[in-house]
Amino acid sequence: MSKVSVLVVDDAPFIRDLVKKCLRNYFPGIVIEDAVNGRKAQALLNRETFDLVLCDWEMPEMSGLELLTWCRQQESMKTMPFIMVTSRGDKENVVQAIQAGVSDFVGKPFTNEQLLTKVKKALTKAGKLDTLLASAPTRATSAFANDSLSALTGGRAETVKPAAPAAAPVAAGKPLINAPKPVAAAPAGRGQGQLRLPSGVQPCVIKALSLKEALLVVRRGETLPQVLEGAVLDLEQGDNAEVARLNGYLHAIAALEPKPDSDWLQLTFKFVDQDAQKLDYLSRLIARGSAQKHFVPGA
Repeated sequence: MSKVSVLVVDDAPFIRDLVKKCLRNYFPGIVIEDAVNGRKAQALLNRETFDLVLCDWEMPEMSGLELLTWCRQQESMKTMPFIMVTSRGDKENVVQAIQAGVSDFVGKPFTNEQLLTKVKKALTKAGKLDTLLASAPTRATSAFANDSLSALTGGRAETVKPAAPAAAPVAAGKPLINAPKPVAAAPAGRGQGQLRLPSGVQPCVIKALSLKEALLVVRRGETLPQVLEGAVLDLEQGDNAEVARLNGYLHAIAALEPKPDSDWLQLTFKFVDQDAQKLDYLSRLIARGSAQKHFVPGA
């Protein structure tokens, strides 16, 4: 039986590992290669034939859009399924990618089910899905967990030990207290942002910021965030209020107050982007915040 081969392109190792783990859980017979940017992917595509490309947009050396444009210029890759896995969901970006010949989009952050739905759709159009499903039909539902922790550990959550938080930890799955109570005022912070999780979008207060991580505060909701869950942090930048989208994952979660029913959660958000432009933006944001006392660097 012929193998189905997929190329995963992203400058963030965490995202590459997440995608590969998800696909291998669902399709045990799949062949996966990965590349850290468009330039490396281009070299692989010149040497090997792939049935599907899953590609980030913002990467150093060659972006996903540039790689897509190059692929569509090659006779052998004009119809190859190419899915953009990106936090760029603005109308102008979507139009750009469609004009360049993109097959589909997966928005960051994504659940395993969202990713697999897009992959199955693309492989069905390419006539390759039956080949994959025939390889291991009994495992066809093992990758439908909705959190990144399950995708990385195969469902064995106990294999990952989050860093001990300073405040009392919030137990995952603990029911919220339904009794009415006064809503605490929003905690003071060094800036505002928006955290996009697979479960939805939450405004957040930025308590501290460094090149590696951000310390965030969000209001506790019905669905609790998960350790190692992929997320996107949106920050406004510049006078034109353009939004910088920083990809990452939740490294630690704690109650902001030393009580289990705290109205606010403190999240440690680790950045995963290796893009030089994003790192430069973070450096300038930290420097500006230090001068204006708007943001402060984290430890």
